[in-house]
Amino acid sequence: MAAGGTAGPAGNVFPFRDARATPDPVLDSGPVAHGPLPVPLVLDNGSFQARAGWACPGPNPGPEPRLQFRAVCARGRGGTRGGAGPQVGNALGSLEPLRWMLRSPFDRNVPVNLELQELLFDYSFQHLGVSSQGCVDHPIVLTEAVCNPLYSRQMMSELLFECYGIPKVAYGIDSLFSFYHNMPKNLISSGLVISSGYQCTHILPILEGRLDAKNCKRINLGGSQAAGYLQRLLQLKYPGHLAAITLSRMEEILHEHSYIAEDYVEELQKWQCPDYYENNVHKMQLPFSSKLLGSTLTAEEKQERRQQQLRRLQELNARRREEKLQLDQERLDRLLYVQELLEDGQMDQFHKALMELNMDSPEELQSYIHKLSSAVEQAKQKILQSEVTLDVDVVDSKPETPDLEPLEPSLEDVENINDFEPLFSEETPEVEKPVATIQPVFNLAAYHQLFVGTERIRAPEIIFQPSLIGEEQAGIAETLQYILDRYPKNVQEMLVQNVFLTGGNMMYPGMKVRIEKELLEMRPFRSSFQVQLASNPVLDAWYGARDWALDHLDDNEVWITRKEYEEKGGEYLKEHCASNIYVPIHLPKQASRSSDVQASGKGSGASGGSSGEQA
Repeated sequence: MAAGGTAGPAGNVFPFRDARATPDPVLDSGPVAHGPLPVPLVLDNGSFQARAGWACPGPNPGPEPRLQFRAVCARGRGGTRGGAGPQVGNALGSLEPLRWMLRSPFDRNVPVNLELQELLFDYSFQHLGVSSQGCVDHPIVLTEAVCNPLYSRQMMSELLFECYGIPKVAYGIDSLFSFYHNMPKNLISSGLVISSGYQCTHILPILEGRLDAKNCKRINLGGSQAAGYLQRLLQLKYPGHLAAITLSRMEEILHEHSYIAEDYVEELQKWQCPDYYENNVHKMQLPFSSKLLGSTLTAEEKQERRQQQLRRLQELNARRREEKLQLDQERLDRLLYVQELLEDGQMDQFHKALMELNMDSPEELQSYIHKLSSAVEQAKQKILQSEVTLDVDVVDSKPETPDLEPLEPSLEDVENINDFEPLFSEETPEVEKPVATIQPVFNLAAYHQLFVGTERIRAPEIIFQPSLIGEEQAGIAETLQYILDRYPKNVQEMLVQNVFLTGGNMMYPGMKVRIEKELLEMRPFRSSFQVQLASNPVLDAWYGARDWALDHLDDNEVWITRKEYEEKGGEYLKEHCASNIYVPIHLPKQASRSSDVQASGKGSGASGGSSGEQA
């Protein structure tokens, strides 16, 4: 992301990249999936982007996740390149033409659609080169939402065990995996994890290496809401470019041109200065074509354009002339056939055919035959002549009238003539203008520029001030203060010594400085705190899950096996340092039917006290 105040190329003008995803290759499993034990598969199941790869044991665990793709699906239509089947992630290419067709398995950050989630898993396993037939014979480490609903985990376990036949699975929170990756190994850490993603922002207190789920808080704002807010701001500012201000381009502006202000009000006051605005505004160049306006064409280009139009008109005239010649020839053949009936003496058939042609006498028939013969011969001559003199001068040539008889133009003809209306429009002769006259020049490139000024800080500011978009929620600072106030002073001091920032929405320049400023305002005088940003806020969740899988590969206390799934249900969870807290469902015990019958039988002879004891 671009920091605030940096100057871009050509006077802060930045073209939109409009990056198009390339389809993922189907990878061979190779030596990665072979060894004494099945190699775990690590799936970071994010609501914005899914990441999948192998957790390879050994000193060199391998590169970054083999697959990274948007967690969206679209149903293909018949006749398209991909056929009628669904397409997933990077196979979709550009998302904007398909925006209305995109579907996601997530509601906020919780997967709820089993069918779409299965499509994402199919895509991941297929492109990772899983070689086992009929099942996925690898342990799986899967990320889930904070305080994930039991129904969602049950649905996921059912899909993995029943559909894919995996041997075992482990669930963990993506931000805690990132925390695990960035903290020193073999050290039980406490701290505050601030994680902001595409849909939500979480603040998670960690005590002695375990999540304190009772004091976790969620803010329902993230990168998705920031992109939507930025889109509304720019569409109100530039109503002439509504269609060009797309969500994909807004996400590009957020990722590369936005930043977090250390002091929002003070930063807005700086933008009031014209010099500061001119030096820091980012001019986003929309794509445009200079060929759209006739005033931008040179004389040679106009001449070439007219020649192209004339060629098209000549081809149209030639095609119409050939069609009319064919019709005239067919009618002439019909009339000659009727004349042959007269010459052969077949008078009954001749008079019947003459009536069908609406003619009264053989003389009228002969006259029509003569006229059609002359028209057919003339048309053939003109077709030959037009083929020889196809290239003509634009200035002196005039389109030939294809028809010999006056005909009323059809609606189709009128539409085609309108296509060439600029060719025949009356043009006033250009008069040489005096030298003193200055013609105003319309800068087409400047018209297609979006000036992104205060919007660079207004859009990402919503996670600190949700009221900017009308949300009645507390921002990060207020939520942080609320969580700290729920602990004693000594625990507060321990938590603020390790404030950890992770998630894609934490990558804005100035985010760490802003969190430090907010902590400085809420903490006591001369107290200390420490804020740390993840080494890679986007990919550290996958790296941490990979490290955790390799460290606990033989630890049966953290993996859920198929047998335990069948015994304890799909919502069952084994806790570990990066997991949620398992809260089983406690159903109220119902009295058996036999005891109810027995109680009702004794009710008539028992006293009130004894019946109460039986109940």
